[in-house]
Amino acid sequence: MISAGDIRKGVTFVWEGDVYQVIDFQHVKPGKGAAFVRTKLKNVMTGATKDVTFNPTERFEKANIETKEMQYLYNDGELYYFMDTESYEQLPLEKDAVEEAIKYLKENDNATIRFFQGKAFEVQAPNFVELEVTETEPGVKGDTAQGATKPATVETGVTIYVPLFVNLGDKIRIDTRTGEYMSRA
Repeated sequence: MISAGDIRKGVTFVWEGDVYQVIDFQHVKPGKGAAFVRTKLKNVMTGATKDVTFNPTERFEKANIETKEMQYLYNDGELYYFMDTESYEQLPLEKDAVEEAIKYLKENDNATIRFFQGKAFEVQAPNFVELEVTETEPGVKGDTAQGATKPATVETGVTIYVPLFVNLGDKIRIDTRTGEYMSRA
């Protein structure tokens, strides 16, 4: 059991029959009246977020979230297939579970999949990936009106902003948490 006073960012718990993850929290002690905990919660199964206020003495059942490292195999148009590297068992997932991570995953890349009671609800790409630039405009000298960046499309199809010196065919390092260019690989 976890009390509302112990809530921290990233904690998962069961509330009203659903599993929620704390996105943000704030312990509030007003000068007059009782203290309370203001939270922003994300339903891990549906992805919906809500703002909720709790009494610090409320208690919740802690949710056990399992994580497993799996390899991305392919997409058949509807489903995305991942393979357990230990048992070689394949797991098909729908687009809503892989939406954020798939922008940075190539076939045969590893990803972390999060499960609650055996059901996969989220795929996380590695924090940093190296991808090849497949489309970008050549950088023009002296063109620094836009902060010296230009759009570039990488091999997975996602477009990010890169410095002017990055050219077609370059391998670049991307932070998948922010979607930002880090360096040339």
